[in-house]
Amino acid sequence: MQLIYGLHFHNLKGDLLGGLTAAVVALPLALAFGVSSGAGAIAGIYGAIFVGLFAALFGGTPSQVSGPTGPMTVVMASVFTQFVALDPQSGPVFAFTVVILGGLFQMSFGLLKLGKYVTLVPFPVISGFMTGIGIIIILLQLGPMFGFPSSASAAESLRQIPHYLADADPAALLLGAVTLAVVMFCPKRLAVVVPPTLLALVLGTVIYQLFHGDTNLAIIGHIPTGLPDLQMPRFSMDILSEMLFAAVMLAVLGSIDSLLTSLVADTMTKTQHDSDRELIGQGIGNMVAGLFGGLPGAGATMRTVVNIKAGGKTPVAGAFHAIVLVCVVLGAAPLAENIPHAVLAGILIKVGLDIIDWRFLFRLHQAPLFVACLMVLVLVLTVMVDLVTAVFAGVFVANVVTVKRLADNQLDSIRVIDSHAGNDEGLSKRERKLLAETQGRVVLYQFDGPVSYAAAKGLSAKLQGRRPHDALLLDFSRVPLIDVSTALAIEDMILEAQELGRDVHIIGLNPIVKDILSRLKILSLIPASFCHEKRSRALETAYAMVFRDELN
Repeated sequence: MQLIYGLHFHNLKGDLLGGLTAAVVALPLALAFGVSSGAGAIAGIYGAIFVGLFAALFGGTPSQVSGPTGPMTVVMASVFTQFVALDPQSGPVFAFTVVILGGLFQMSFGLLKLGKYVTLVPFPVISGFMTGIGIIIILLQLGPMFGFPSSASAAESLRQIPHYLADADPAALLLGAVTLAVVMFCPKRLAVVVPPTLLALVLGTVIYQLFHGDTNLAIIGHIPTGLPDLQMPRFSMDILSEMLFAAVMLAVLGSIDSLLTSLVADTMTKTQHDSDRELIGQGIGNMVAGLFGGLPGAGATMRTVVNIKAGGKTPVAGAFHAIVLVCVVLGAAPLAENIPHAVLAGILIKVGLDIIDWRFLFRLHQAPLFVACLMVLVLVLTVMVDLVTAVFAGVFVANVVTVKRLADNQLDSIRVIDSHAGNDEGLSKRERKLLAETQGRVVLYQFDGPVSYAAAKGLSAKLQGRRPHDALLLDFSRVPLIDVSTALAIEDMILEAQELGRDVHIIGLNPIVKDILSRLKILSLIPASFCHEKRSRALETAYAMVFRDELN
């Protein structure tokens, strides 16, 4: 197996250009995410370096560029605030220990080959939680945009809106508005040369430097230069459950975020990523980021798209993007110290707007009622509760409804046929004649397709209301598989029929279905002579048994 998935050097020029372009886009976002998380601007840069490097080297999507993202930053901000509030001294160390644990969980997901299941999350759930994340990012940046510290939660920010509006700092609001206008309305020709986020960052900072006068706007402040020190993880039994829950939240969200970006990369490059390997790479990256005080990250859609458009195709691009950011930390970090928080807020508000699923929101009124309600449910839970609860609740509700619909379809496909078979196309002329001659004393219960546990309870209901009969034929000729619940429901049907003195015949068991029924000792309830390969033979036997006195 190739150590670095998709690695080759036939596209070196394109990879270097793609990595450089991605680094230019990543720099202002990493700074903004670092400040927004509460861990500091340098944590955002460290996260972009370590997650970007190790996810590229060990991941399963060659063209993907990873680093801090909006969804991951939202969770990390909550984690950082929570543990610093519990223990101001050790809180940051606990928070980065959570990042390490989150990476470990992600690696476990990959090793257990759960990657393919992550992408099976229903679209309304993905749309709801992505839109919710976008709204959270916007709400959390309203404070810095108006000249106040960022709120600890989206709900608190909502409550503070009247205060923000009443006592807004004009200088902060102007800087934030200019920044937001640049990233939103930058001409396409200029955007090809200079990424709008970098242009907005430089322009906003220059305006602040020229005209700040006596203003007292919050700025990034001191940024350490050089490489970070190793931070060993620390645990406390008193808050271990909270740490594990937060780690699972980071792991689940990071997995979904990364694999959705992998699908985007696949579409653009006409390739196929390795989901499980991608989760392992992301997990390694997040573990290393946590060890060095970096923000957790995931596959970043904007940086990945920019990389691919610039010519990046292999892990060399993602690794080079990280090397460029290392050079920035080693030599240019002091240049970022005077960036106002209001400028970063303007950039992040645009990030939040981009994350919102506008395409589906504008069609929400046209969607089926259940789909619309599910999307809104996940959206509200994301903003007001937390992301993992929102996703799990959304997936649970979606799966329950889907299983119910499948069960209804499976039950509808099951036919109960007696002497009124008529011109039933599923039966031969001989079989229809035999059923007609039984005068309703033989009933054929014909399954069609796989029968799941969800349909199990409805199996016997199909027989209710039938006039008394002497023989029940269970036809499994078209059943590829059943589960234990279905098998036990069939056992109940057999026992109920036998208690009423009816003969039960079984038809057309394939090896899989036969194995399940044998393991559960259900076949032992049926005499061997009542187990048939062909339906016609079963009908002949049942007819002979029912009318044996008349035939004699």
